[in-house]
Amino acid sequence: MANVTVIGAQWGDEGKGKIIDWLSNRADMVVRFQGGNNAGHTIVVGDKTYKLSLLPSGVVQGKRSIIGNGVVVDVWSLLDEIERVGGAGLKVTPDILVLAENAELVLPLHRELDALREEAASQKLGTTKRGIGPAYEDKVGRRAIRAIDLKDIAGLPAKIERLLAHHNVLRKGFGAAEADAGALLESLKEIAPKIVPFIGSSWRELDAARRAGKRVLFEGAQAVLLDIDHGTYPFVTSSNTVAGQAAAGAGISPRQIGTVLGIVKSYTTRVGEGPFPTELKDATGEKLGERGREFGTVTGRKRRCGWFASVLVRQTIIAGGVDGITLTKLDVLDGFPEIKLCVGYELDGKMLDYLPADANEQARLKPIYETMEGWSDSTHGARSWAQLPANAIKYVRRVEELIGAPVALLSTSPDRDDTIMVIDPFVDR
Repeated sequence: MANVTVIGAQWGDEGKGKIIDWLSNRADMVVRFQGGNNAGHTIVVGDKTYKLSLLPSGVVQGKRSIIGNGVVVDVWSLLDEIERVGGAGLKVTPDILVLAENAELVLPLHRELDALREEAASQKLGTTKRGIGPAYEDKVGRRAIRAIDLKDIAGLPAKIERLLAHHNVLRKGFGAAEADAGALLESLKEIAPKIVPFIGSSWRELDAARRAGKRVLFEGAQAVLLDIDHGTYPFVTSSNTVAGQAAAGAGISPRQIGTVLGIVKSYTTRVGEGPFPTELKDATGEKLGERGREFGTVTGRKRRCGWFASVLVRQTIIAGGVDGITLTKLDVLDGFPEIKLCVGYELDGKMLDYLPADANEQARLKPIYETMEGWSDSTHGARSWAQLPANAIKYVRRVEELIGAPVALLSTSPDRDDTIMVIDPFVDR
């Protein structure tokens, strides 16, 4: 049996939460390896809905769950999330959850800086203003405060002084008051006793799991098209979202990330700013958004909607290291008389079968479509190929051909059990 790594293969919001929850039932451990509370997963179990931002989806199944060192962690948000799911009957304790000791913290001043930049920018990036980007900047600038630092309160004043030497210069440039070192120290001293019991070693936990032959599920956030290197830069997130980040962001060998499953929506959506060649600003786009309930888990922002862009997914499969995909929200396409797939782009009279790296060129792309006949019968809740309309099966097979990867799982509703398994991702091949 193999480990499995799950990543988004579009612009995020593909339904990773449900799939990770479904897979975690067969895993022994679930690890989140990048991002922060700017991401969100919605998991529906019976009549209960869990909205997770920092907590790995494995907590819903009571599985050992790790927030890896590749995640930047707003510990106040984490405690709020633990309390919120606790109110829904889901108890999260240190016996279940581990916070990597070398994970960087998102502080109030990171959130403030994020908001100052976004509000002052002439070109909006569409950040969530949760401080994720500034926190990653401090990480690579080697001035961040890490989870382990909460165990050494006496050492915090010097680390805060070093951090503020950088931040107060930035704040002055925006006309904002200097950050209060004393107030930040007190807030960290107050929260430390609540966080310290969760702090542990991600790499040691994972090494023990490997030696014991346990199955590990690595959980990504956002998606490849938001990757800091491989996405639609600069309209991207602040971390690497590709499967290779699972190794660095959790503390394991790259050989241990196992089968890579890319989650792909049966159409395309995007939240926030940035190029989106297949975006539909018409009644069809509105219909996709309404039927797919396309609103962000974290921000509540309305998602932009468009037809499936196979040229993009083919590219993310290559860059993301994807072995097979999960195709989600097939049921949203029920009832459309015809369905279009983007099979290429036109740029200034030239045909392209890839997404160019230049943002100005991306903005000028015109989609080239292939049209397929739709289906009138419902796919909602289907749990086998036999329950799918013939044209729905043709659509899935055509998607496979265009992206160059097989469909391993097919999701036909938000419910956990409405999933068709074509290929078992946990079986080592």
